[in-house]
Amino acid sequence: MRRALITGGASGLGAATATRLRAEGYEVITLDRRGDADIRLDITDQDALAAAGTEIGVVDVLVNSAGIVGPNRALIDTTAKEWRDVLEINVIGTVATMRTFLPGMIERRWGRIVNLASMAGKDGNPQLSAYSASKAAVIALTKSVGKEVATTGVLINAVAPAVIATPMNDNTSAEVLERITGLIPMRRPGRAEEVAELIAWLCSDRVSFSTGAVYDISGGRATY
Repeated sequence: MRRALITGGASGLGAATATRLRAEGYEVITLDRRGDADIRLDITDQDALAAAGTEIGVVDVLVNSAGIVGPNRALIDTTAKEWRDVLEINVIGTVATMRTFLPGMIERRWGRIVNLASMAGKDGNPQLSAYSASKAAVIALTKSVGKEVATTGVLINAVAPAVIATPMNDNTSAEVLERITGLIPMRRPGRAEEVAELIAWLCSDRVSFSTGAVYDISGGRATY
């Protein structure tokens, strides 16, 4: 039985992915700083993450779903602390989990890592500059490390959703949500289970010749 670790696994896309992978027979471990997760942990706490890595041991699949939206304001009205908070969780946290669990995958010559990016990281959403920049960084990180380990049997890909109906958007202003939902030709937000289906495919043996790639799931919003 393959083992999967899902950060941000207590709600939203992480929880939907956990449900989907369990249905495929994976042993799933969810990690989150709040909610009903198997391991309560803030991925920005490097010492706690290292200890958890030792406790968890080897995993075959890592899904980096933990993230925050951050400030919903014009760039000039944001603060340095808000930027640090967003980058620390969305980027440095993703880097930290990859550094923790990637070596074991390389050693066993098989692994799958799926990083949650966003259409905001490709298009840039107004009033969401910190979030957009952080997800652009996740895309570049995925492309870079995917190339680094391309011959090891470990595949690293990213998923870039448009607006998805999850608790993560509860604190996003109605004006911003209306604007970015209006960019979707299908005229609706995505559902968490729709994204989880794509993630499950990327975690499987059915994918064998894709790494460092970005898979859009955007209801037609994506233009490149």
